[in-house]
Amino acid sequence: MTEHSPPEAATHPRPELQRKPTVTSAPDPVQADAGETDSELVNRAPCGLLVTTSDGIVTRANDTFLRWTGHDRASVLGTPFDQLLTVGSQLFYATRYLPVLRLSGEVREVALTLRCANGGSLPVLVNSSTEFAADSSPRLVRTAIFDSTQRSTLERELLLARRLAEASEARVRVLQDAGALFGACDSEAGVAEALVNLARHAFRATAAAVLLLDEGGEMRLAAGHHPLLDALAGTALRRPEAEALNAGRAVTIVSLADAQARFPDLADALRATRLEAVCAIPLLGGDRSQGLLICFYGRERGFDDDVLALQAALALQAVQVLARVRLHAELHNLALYDPLTGLANRTLVQHTLGATLLSVQRHRTGVGVIFLDLDGFKAVNDGLGHQAGDAVLKLVAQRLRSVVRGNDTLARFGGDEFVVVCDDLNDAKAHAMAERIRLAVRQPLPGIAALFTVTASLGIALYHAGEGTLPTAEAMLRKADQAMYATKSAGKDGSTIVSL
Repeated sequence: MTEHSPPEAATHPRPELQRKPTVTSAPDPVQADAGETDSELVNRAPCGLLVTTSDGIVTRANDTFLRWTGHDRASVLGTPFDQLLTVGSQLFYATRYLPVLRLSGEVREVALTLRCANGGSLPVLVNSSTEFAADSSPRLVRTAIFDSTQRSTLERELLLARRLAEASEARVRVLQDAGALFGACDSEAGVAEALVNLARHAFRATAAAVLLLDEGGEMRLAAGHHPLLDALAGTALRRPEAEALNAGRAVTIVSLADAQARFPDLADALRATRLEAVCAIPLLGGDRSQGLLICFYGRERGFDDDVLALQAALALQAVQVLARVRLHAELHNLALYDPLTGLANRTLVQHTLGATLLSVQRHRTGVGVIFLDLDGFKAVNDGLGHQAGDAVLKLVAQRLRSVVRGNDTLARFGGDEFVVVCDDLNDAKAHAMAERIRLAVRQPLPGIAALFTVTASLGIALYHAGEGTLPTAEAMLRKADQAMYATKSAGKDGSTIVSL
């Protein structure tokens, strides 16, 4: 008897004759989307499409996504979405993508990098939105993925920085450590010290130093050790530091032979200090370099793109933190110091006087407040203008600094009024101090104000511990102010002392 094979249709039934899935009264939210994701329109979409559970497990992937990444469907389904990302993007996914998605229910144009099946990577932009159930719990997440390989140069540079972090977990840890160390810094010295420590650890440098430019353009050592400073002291050699600052880019010396060819005089200093390689990285911020990080190595050293990119990333973080601490210091100065003279202002002198009074009470000593007002200053200001008046105020501030004691607090109280807070001040010392101040202020004025005479009327309030109730700072200032007006009434250019 002859055997007959079953017809092909019986073995491979036509799609339209296959049994349709049964829909229950309470369908699984992800399974309910099977018809949509299997559609020809979805699979041929010009972007990758994924559906994940609320906790990130992939349940659907269209053909475009699979074609771009080279993964097969079986290896993608059931995989956490973050496992399809490179190491650097996994960090960004956890710290930026997920918090935003959970907070707002969607993310737009987030840059990530996918791992491809062939070991390569694919830079993408991701849009995700959460679908919520009737009870407002997250039901699933739909994600559209766009190939961003052809994005602009700036975006490619950002992706390059991300690939740098992906290159090694150690480099990722360096950047994480940098964020923690820089975040704790509250001064320029702290930022410089943190950068030196990070550089020595990350790049295994023999020595490292941070040099910062001051307002006059002079370079000063802010942190670390620069082993060539002594060897190069007093010389005018062509050096990598200057080239890095002028060019605005890292300058590397990979060996003594390289140094001999490019910086021949410097090569001798390197030999003398048993160094062979140098890398100078400018700290670029605003419209000029803020300084530089310089690392030294005891043997030949190559500097590939990953190392240079990590150095640039650390330098950028340091510059941003420098800007923050400098702004904080500037705001602090504006709050407590007079911007014209640089002296303490009314707020700071009141705080200082209050603290001094408490100290005087504990140590059973004395304190004095000298309140002085300039005689003849209004004539300068009215006759020559405010610019000349400001110049006179700055000159008076300089003269006062030269005669008060180092531990005294000198302040511009307002207008042409100045205050000096002096601890351990008795009657004799107060008279001597008042006379020094009076003589310093009445010195001739230079320049356009030479035809004017400015003097000082002083009022001094003294308090000795144990003599009556401890006064407040406001009471001391008020008494000194009243004594100053008594001096003016008596003919000016003198002093009046009162005790509390």
